[in-house]
Amino acid sequence: MPQHDLVDYLLMARQHGASDLHITARAQPSMRVFGTLQPLTDEILTGEDTRELIYGVLRDSQRVRLEQEWELDFSMEVESAGRLRANARYALGAVEASFRFIPDEVPDLTTLGHSPTVERWCQEKAGLILVTGSSGSGKSHTLASMTQTIARQRCANIVSIEDPVEFVFQQGYSLIHQREVGMDTHSFAAALRSSLRQDPDVILLGEMRDEETIRIAITAASTGHLVIATLHTTDTGAAITRVLDAFPEERQRFVAAQLAAALRGVVCQFLLPRHDKPGLVMASEIMVVNNAIANCIRERRLSQLMGLIQIGSADGMHTIDDSLLELVLDDRITFPDAASHCSDVGYFQQQYQLALKEKKKGWFGKLLG
Repeated sequence: MPQHDLVDYLLMARQHGASDLHITARAQPSMRVFGTLQPLTDEILTGEDTRELIYGVLRDSQRVRLEQEWELDFSMEVESAGRLRANARYALGAVEASFRFIPDEVPDLTTLGHSPTVERWCQEKAGLILVTGSSGSGKSHTLASMTQTIARQRCANIVSIEDPVEFVFQQGYSLIHQREVGMDTHSFAAALRSSLRQDPDVILLGEMRDEETIRIAITAASTGHLVIATLHTTDTGAAITRVLDAFPEERQRFVAAQLAAALRGVVCQFLLPRHDKPGLVMASEIMVVNNAIANCIRERRLSQLMGLIQIGSADGMHTIDDSLLELVLDDRITFPDAASHCSDVGYFQQQYQLALKEKKKGWFGKLLG
């Protein structure tokens, strides 16, 4: 029998400033604090312990779904611990789960570390915006912040489709309809198809996972709706490749033309440990779809996208290296951390040395306008 119940573990992790809690059989309860995984307690949990802990917070329908599908995404709310996103699954025959704490308030785009370009996208009336990054890169926070920005700027009918719902928005100037896959709808594609009959101005899509969802999203973005969706990719160019590769080869030319016309921009982001204080800071890459970018997408010359991003600062673009360079020069991250994530270490080091000289002369300004 575990020494504590799950709520106790969650409260303990929250008090340590953890972002995540992991409950695993044959291991200690563990938490992630500012990017570092560490044990929460010394006890080793058995399979019986983890089952008791996890099943204790699941509804009957969720238990059935977990046993049928062997994995389950869900959200929950715990007094004093707040709202959490969770994933339960089987591993070596035992039930285990990961819990992520969701901030009590939706952070604004500036607080998250986004450039003004991302906020300008929120003013678009139609088109597709992609928010990309690996798991744990803060995509959900960006999506929520963009939702809040839109809701505050104008009166809009907003449909949000998530798996699971993380931030819960209060109704106000805009109407916000939040639907959770597995609870309010069977799938992203079904909810997205249905949303087109709900008079939406804005559609928020937690993830574009398959050909049907991507096809409907592009169609919606091409017919007068603003669609903001997330993808699991590690750079902006890979996002375009991911979208096109979801379709058979014979359809990719047509989809590329549709995407070139509908896409407004892509932001790719990830989180790094801060050097100046405890916490994490976001680095990002931004691609704004201008005529040159659109032509490359239409003609599937995707290898040329990075060169256009590098020279696109006037349109609000920047590369991941630009973002990392600004962070290290501001002493918010270390040079080794920056170098480990840049695209070309030798070139990055050269640019860093040049920027240091410029900074010393008092000529260096912000790279991300």
